[in-house]
Amino acid sequence: MTTNRAFEIRSGYSHTLGANYDGEGVNFAIFSAHAERVELCLYDPSGEHEVARLELPEYTDEIWHGYVPKLQPGALYGYRVYGPYDPENGHRFNPNKLLSRRSKA
Repeated sequence: MTTNRAFEIRSGYSHTLGANYDGEGVNFAIFSAHAERVELCLYDPSGEHEVARLELPEYTDEIWHGYVPKLQPGALYGYRVYGPYDPENGHRFNPNKLLSRRSKA
């Protein structure tokens, strides 16, 4: 079961891709010119149980981004990316597939 109670997400910034800790939280930024929505999925330390699913709130110059205050380095995360499924034009978006599973912030 997914819960978002313990997590807040803010706009963050787009100028540094990836997961970046600033001493107070983690900024997430991922490039996608054609995504319609990106969800950040956070996991417990075992990586087996999703504890939060947060929609990245901002889209700037083809970068989806958001900032999670109080999140610590080493947090496990992945992305679910929504968009067109049109293989003939190179689009294979599938939010059922978790991208970057078990990546560490």
